Amino acid sequence: MATDRSELAEYEYRKIRAQILAASDICIMCGHPGSDAADHVIPVKRGGARKDPGNLAPIHGVEGCPTCGRKCNNDKGDKLLSEVKHLVTSVDWYAGP
Repeated sequence: MATDRSELAEYEYRKIRAQILAASDICIMCGHPGSDAADHVIPVKRGGARKDPGNLAPIHGVEGCPTCGRKCNNDKGDKLLSEVKHLVTSVDWYAGP
């Protein structure tokens, strides 16, 4: 297994990522649409498969969620969803009018 993230730039990964986002753009962290990245449900550091479509799910990337402003991918990091999802709801992140 690679110790860096270089595999994520490979065509195989980009193809899987595109398929994941084509199937759904609902973020696994905040539940809002508009995800632009795919994240590992079980982090690679914790034994999750790097390029397994079953271990990837839509998530808001660098720009964050356009609805609530949450930086979903940064917040999740290399944690399991069960370790972070219950901590904050999208209402807590809403910065609307």
